[in-house]
Amino acid sequence: MKFTEEHEWLRVEDDLVVVGITEHASEQLGDIVFVELPEEGTEVAKDDEVVVIESVKAASDILAPLDGEIVEVNEAIVNDPGKVNEDPTGDGWFFKMKIEDLSVLDDLMDEAAYKTFIG
Repeated sequence: MKFTEEHEWLRVEDDLVVVGITEHASEQLGDIVFVELPEEGTEVAKDDEVVVIESVKAASDILAPLDGEIVEVNEAIVNDPGKVNEDPTGDGWFFKMKIEDLSVLDDLMDEAAYKTFIG
């Protein structure tokens, strides 16, 4: 699993990259009450705003961690946003994307580096 400074995690499954927010981010946001996901088939560039989440504390945008195409979204969290708090690195994933070159993941933080980053 890899991590961004925006508190997203990325996991490769088959040839797709699954994206969600970290447990740390979930805890910082508090109870998530709304999630708006992108359309499947959307081409995104790194740092495009792709997901809107609202919690009891704030509204936040989730940015595309990489260039690629959104190929699947997790509709379950639209119907039950609390899944993001309950299992942020499992059932609370946001979307799957297809990217051209998986080696770009090497530039992201591993778990040890992320733990140091969040202190």
